[in-house]
Amino acid sequence: MKYRLIVFDWDGTLIDSHAAIVECMQEASRECGLPIPERERASHVIGLGLHDAMRIVAPGLPAQRYPEFIDAYRRHFRVREDTMQPFPGVRELIGRLGEEKRTLAVATGKSRRGLDRALEATGLQSHFSASRCADETQPKPHPAMLLELMEQLNHSRAEVLMVGDTSHDLQMAAAAGVHAVAVTYGAHPREALLACRPLGCVASVEELREWLIGNG
Repeated sequence: MKYRLIVFDWDGTLIDSHAAIVECMQEASRECGLPIPERERASHVIGLGLHDAMRIVAPGLPAQRYPEFIDAYRRHFRVREDTMQPFPGVRELIGRLGEEKRTLAVATGKSRRGLDRALEATGLQSHFSASRCADETQPKPHPAMLLELMEQLNHSRAEVLMVGDTSHDLQMAAAAGVHAVAVTYGAHPREALLACRPLGCVASVEELREWLIGNG
């Protein structure tokens, strides 16, 4: 077994939340009287911490109004939260990896409170040995999340695989010196993901399972 620690991004990789997050960004912008970001720009910031995301989605917003935007975004997100479910095949994949005695972790741009709610709502919390969120360490693409998870779980770089749907995930992996696999069913287009030179690029959870069986 080559990759003993597999670190997953959450939104857009395990959970089908891409469309809802874009809508929440757009609704928060509208509520704050800002130009509505087009879908592509709103999609690009998925995975970043909220403050970093706002610099792109709402570049004209003064810093003192950031809490207003964040509150609006979170209110709209909570309304949609119950509709966000794991992609088909994710539960089976996570279960299979657990049976293979892989160590699983999460590295996400979500807040700690948001991830804890999502883990409880999906019933997946028992499958993950550790997690890191954007509000408790350096956000993506800084390598801190992966470095901290490797130290906590006692795995070397050669044993770690990052799985994500954004260039932020892949850039974080590269900065941490670990391999990565990109999934194209989430937020970022295939071309942007391939530009980051992941070890693999898959179009479905089933393809990810096959990749891990053949290469992991």
